[in-house]
Amino acid sequence: MIRLLFFVALIPAALAPTGAGAAEPAKKTFEVETKTDVAYRTDKDADPVKHKLDIYTPKGQKDFPVLMFVHGGAWKSGNKGMYAAIGHTFAKQGIGTVVINYRLTDQKNEVKHPDHIKDVAAAFAWVHANIGKYGGRNDRIFISGHSAGGHLVALLATDERYLKEHKLGLKDIRGVMPLSGVYEIIPNIVVFDSQFGKDKEVCKAASPLTHVKDNHPPFLICYADKDFPTIDKMSETFCKKLCDSKCEAQALKIDGRNHFTIIIQLALSAADPCTDAMLDFIAKHSEWKRPAK
Repeated sequence: MIRLLFFVALIPAALAPTGAGAAEPAKKTFEVETKTDVAYRTDKDADPVKHKLDIYTPKGQKDFPVLMFVHGGAWKSGNKGMYAAIGHTFAKQGIGTVVINYRLTDQKNEVKHPDHIKDVAAAFAWVHANIGKYGGRNDRIFISGHSAGGHLVALLATDERYLKEHKLGLKDIRGVMPLSGVYEIIPNIVVFDSQFGKDKEVCKAASPLTHVKDNHPPFLICYADKDFPTIDKMSETFCKKLCDSKCEAQALKIDGRNHFTIIIQLALSAADPCTDAMLDFIAKHSEWKRPAK
């Protein structure tokens, strides 16, 4: 049962922006401009594939809020190209969207924590420094991710050390929207060993639950009603700890969804209940006014 909780397969091809069998798309509000394979690291050690991101922006718009999205895949699989539909769905609504790659743990175990989160922090720093060139506001950057990506955005927004490496802080994150995320890394679980190792202190430090204090950005924590076992309890526990620490947080159960369909349906339509909640969350915490529903 624990294995089921943390195993995340690649998201099906239904996440492509168009194609047979796709749900009816949301009404197009803005045309979308796309720029792919932008390097967020260019140093000598940069990975030519994993240190890149894709940018989706509403054509002709300026000063829009920005969503940075981190894919899931058990910290072992997935890529930004599989989530193009998310970029299109949010950009059509007037929100600049950046979907990132990051290094993944492979069979050689050359990449492991904290490499994943360090990449997410580097990508965020690039977005903060450069999104103005594309029309976005760097003081209105929201972060979201699914499953392992939910863990990574939650960790970025709770353990400030990764942002500090880039001379940024929690105040630079406008809001956080993890989806079916993992908020506690349990040591000596086989499916965690290659990504995080067996050291209890390392696993504790990798757990967003460990770092909750009183200075975090607002959270919208979403999970599916038929999610993997314990995702619901973990999401509610994380939310309660944030609220007990006087941080604004809401846990939202999305009915009629499982661990995979919560992200697939989110990508396909602005009318999806999870997408709709995210758009309302962004509107609440920025000066942006969402198009009429």
